[in-house]
Amino acid sequence: MAETRVERRLAAIFAADVAGYSRLMGADEVGTLSALKTHRREVVDHAIAQHHGRIVKTTGDGMLVEFASAVDAVTCAVEVQRKMAQRAAEGNGPRIQFRVGINIGDIIIDGDDIFGEGVNIAARVENECEPGGVCLSSTAFEQVRGKTGFSFEDLGERSLKNIEQPVRLYAAHSVDLSAVSSANSPAETKPLPLPDKPSIAVLPFHNMSGDPEQEYFADGIAEDVLTTLSKIQELMVIARNSSFVFKGQVRDIREIGRILGARYVLEGSVRKAGKRVRLAAQLIDSLNGAHVWADRFEGDLDDVFELQDRITQDIVAALEVRLTFGEQVRVWRKRSGSPLVYEHFHKGRTLYVNFAKHTHAQARSEFERALEINPVFTPALGLLGFTLTDQARFGWEKDEATTYEAALDCAARALKIDPDSPDAYVALGYTRLYQRRHDDALAAGEKAIALSPNNAGAYHMAALFHSYDGNFRKAAQYEEQAQRLSPLRRNESMVDAARAKFHLGDLVAARDIASRVLTEKPRWLTAQSILVAALWNLGNEDESRVMVSKMLANHPNLTASRWGQRLPYRHQKDLDSFVTPLRLAGLPE
Repeated sequence: MAETRVERRLAAIFAADVAGYSRLMGADEVGTLSALKTHRREVVDHAIAQHHGRIVKTTGDGMLVEFASAVDAVTCAVEVQRKMAQRAAEGNGPRIQFRVGINIGDIIIDGDDIFGEGVNIAARVENECEPGGVCLSSTAFEQVRGKTGFSFEDLGERSLKNIEQPVRLYAAHSVDLSAVSSANSPAETKPLPLPDKPSIAVLPFHNMSGDPEQEYFADGIAEDVLTTLSKIQELMVIARNSSFVFKGQVRDIREIGRILGARYVLEGSVRKAGKRVRLAAQLIDSLNGAHVWADRFEGDLDDVFELQDRITQDIVAALEVRLTFGEQVRVWRKRSGSPLVYEHFHKGRTLYVNFAKHTHAQARSEFERALEINPVFTPALGLLGFTLTDQARFGWEKDEATTYEAALDCAARALKIDPDSPDAYVALGYTRLYQRRHDDALAAGEKAIALSPNNAGAYHMAALFHSYDGNFRKAAQYEEQAQRLSPLRRNESMVDAARAKFHLGDLVAARDIASRVLTEKPRWLTAQSILVAALWNLGNEDESRVMVSKMLANHPNLTASRWGQRLPYRHQKDLDSFVTPLRLAGLPE
């Protein structure tokens, strides 16, 4: 008898269940079942259909769903969790929270059902999720990295039940506009007032090449235009972290301008074929949707920097902005090298922001490969300097002093190429901060702001330098400016704004800001520590102790002294005022 052929295929598996289902049923069986059916019908099933998923089976409080695309699976999961959080906030009926695990793997097909290790891992990943969370295996993460508007938190390797090898997990966090709005206070969701000078947001350019791998190239061109515009004093330019939130979204330009507080919005497209590249761009007035300027540019791939500059020059002319002589020299500085560097640079940056030992090592490799292609690409030198500094300060490189010197060499090389590079000054200041060279860090931060007055990252880093130097009021002011330039995706500046507020004695603000950050990044140790300190000093000792327990659950080797050594405060009194509440709340000495 011929052997029956087993049908297999590769798929994205979405496994979900309800957190604390038995407890909910014990408290209100009828109400829980009714609420679960309603949520499935109105939220879950609708989202699955919208994102092209197939419900394989439901089992009481759980379900198994198959997707052909990992991006569709993750987008669906995050959308479900966002809508469920909104419903929970409305307070109607029992609070139901799903946990969702996603894995890419080989599955066995048996009629309408599916089996195999790909399914088993998805179910185990789901078990590791926090209520309301979305967790991905490393295979799923590799398929979605850089292709969504979400951020991902590296949760490290986990030993999963009945799975032979440990699996690295990632938590997906929504940074779409609805999630941002729900995390912020009502006052912060109001339209931002327009400044008294032209304000502009640059959206990610559409990749028209038909090749998904060219996304990095298209993003690099849009970002280069944005970076050039941000050097102009008479403009206000929204940061990439905020304007790129709209990647892949179809929204009215007037709505985008209102949310970002930008009068003008630039959108464009990139088509690369062989050695030729075609750019199209249009500038739109977000108040009425009218086109202010539009044009197309075509040339050889090696001429792409010149094509980008032509776009920027036309925008400046359309907005009737006059540049000083110094700005003309700085803004229109001629660049050289292959634009193919964008691919490795953007891959490296995506890896860097995951902030883990292995992703920093991978990011370092990508930046080094970018610099092999284009040794004078200063943004890659800047982020390589950041990566080396992190590897030194976290002990991920054994020779701390040598690694810091390598980081300083990156900044020096960048400044030799471009003495007016804000990226280089920010990288220089970052390294000097962790070498406890506070005066040098402060000078570098101020220089970066002077060179790029619309650079949200420069304001944030300068705020960090001032904060550790003890000038918390200046730090709070700079973080406020950073947040205006980047009204979305502003967690880093919010965390340091919370710390500045703590030291200024505004404990309620410190508590509230840290809490908002933790709704999106619940395991962020810095935000957790700020919340602990603020809660303790406010007299909420029990809540403070609970948060310390959560910190130790994720970081069992964490101690107050070890944490304090990581914080480069200039003055011991400032360090003591921050770490002492952590000790009192139960963080081991």
